[in-house]
Amino acid sequence: MATKTLEGTARALVASGKGILAADESHATIGRRFEPLGIANTEENRRRYRQMLFTTKGVGEFVSGVILFDETIRQGADGGRPFVEVLRDQGVIPGIKVDRGTKPLEGTSGEHITEGLDGLRERLAEYKQFGARFAKWRAVIVIDDNLTPTRLALKANAEVLARYAALCQEAELVPIVEPEVLMEGSHSIDRCLEVTEATLHSVFDALWDHKVLLEGMLLKPSMVLPGAASPRQESVQAVAEATVRCLRRTVPAAVPGIVFLSGGQSDELATAHLNAMNRLPGLSPWPLSFSFARALQAAPLAAWRGDQTRVDDAQRAFLHRARCNSAARAGAYSAELERSAS
Repeated sequence: MATKTLEGTARALVASGKGILAADESHATIGRRFEPLGIANTEENRRRYRQMLFTTKGVGEFVSGVILFDETIRQGADGGRPFVEVLRDQGVIPGIKVDRGTKPLEGTSGEHITEGLDGLRERLAEYKQFGARFAKWRAVIVIDDNLTPTRLALKANAEVLARYAALCQEAELVPIVEPEVLMEGSHSIDRCLEVTEATLHSVFDALWDHKVLLEGMLLKPSMVLPGAASPRQESVQAVAEATVRCLRRTVPAAVPGIVFLSGGQSDELATAHLNAMNRLPGLSPWPLSFSFARALQAAPLAAWRGDQTRVDDAQRAFLHRARCNSAARAGAYSAELERSAS
């Protein structure tokens, strides 16, 4: 029964035309997004902001699941209805971020390891009681032109991701496995392809060692991109081709779906990249979907600005971005659709 539950939830999260909203920002991260807009980083403002997103009418047509933060899964909408129930009313599956952020990895220079395994079994049981049906854990892979990532960093982060995934499945929660190759740096797209391929090989080796059910998990990778400081920025088509080439070389067909992170890209560029991937010739064994944070939230946050009289405008902006990414899943995103928001 547990296997069927995991597989069913994983497939539902990548249902046709839908993707995942990552609304799991820590207090510090959401504070960095609030500050330029003059929004105070208070618990109430965080609650009201997430409420604006979760109560957007019709969002369940385009969003299959939402990744929540620990604070958010314990909160509710005006009137006290828990956010988990608000999401269920929209036909959206609630999930939870369970890692506790990154720390310097001993024995390396500037590389990181993600913490949070201590007590994770007990926390997963609590989150399941709250109504979560899936979880997410992010690993960070530092990349440069030749020295990083080290073999140590790849193996250590892959091991932690696999242990997290195995614990999730023990608790009957679908693990989203997120190995993010960072965009920072001046590396080329070819170097990013090389590193992303090595990262995914390490991750799936570790998942196999820990007997993780591939049919009951999702992969959340970064796209294959040149570094943000690279003198050569590649076309949308080149990024799509490199990313899908990498995935076809590394991701088993048993995985039910791939949900990309946007990784600091602009909202429209992340959507364009996803669209181009889904327009490539040849069949891929898994659906290519999205699990975006900023690429879904930047526009509604700018429209909202902490002003409750602007909720309708913010919700229209959010629904538009969700609709655009839904279209990109089918390779049907266009400039005309993008302009339709106005």
